[in-house]
Amino acid sequence: MPQYLIAFNDEWVPPHTHDQLIDKRDRSLAVLDEMEQAGVFVFGNGGIDASTALFSVEAREGQPVFTDGPFVETKEHLGGFTVIDVPDDEAARDWAGRLAVALDWPQEVHRFPGMPE
Repeated sequence: MPQYLIAFNDEWVPPHTHDQLIDKRDRSLAVLDEMEQAGVFVFGNGGIDASTALFSVEAREGQPVFTDGPFVETKEHLGGFTVIDVPDDEAARDWAGRLAVALDWPQEVHRFPGMPE
């Protein structure tokens, strides 16, 4: 089955109170629990933003070169993601829709390309 990335950009999330974030966490965890029960959940994590960026690495002359923080200055940062393993795009749409409703912010879905034979 294909795997899909369901993700949101941190800039898409308006400011929330602590209580609002707790409520959204609980609702999204309920969806993730449903994913686990359905056997489609692979991995997920949230709560990441610019403050969680540790370092960047690039190759120079065949060697890794590390720099602190994000590679480029940008206001766009991955806020969280979930990877699911479902039979088709329609199933991915269903799960992404559930997360979008639970969190009340947009989700973006990508299908991982299959491995070449």
